[in-house]
Amino acid sequence: MFDLKEAIMYGAVKRIRPKIMTVSVILAGLIPIMFSHGTGADVMKRIAAPMVGGVTTSTILELVIYPAIYMLWKGREFKKE
Repeated sequence: MFDLKEAIMYGAVKRIRPKIMTVSVILAGLIPIMFSHGTGADVMKRIAAPMVGGVTTSTILELVIYPAIYMLWKGREFKKE
């Protein structure tokens, strides 16, 4: 049986490839919009900029922050037992 840290690391590692693939496809579609200068580009830039920030933040949260918070939260429960 895994201990808590090994289980969290295993789960985070299993999520890296699907998350990075999803983020790279989204960013590949949004980055050209961010640097476009054609008709309607000013409106699309306003839509694309928050999406790029949100996708980047989501990646960092899911792969780094959430596992750390979960380990702190579950670690306290295991110490109580």
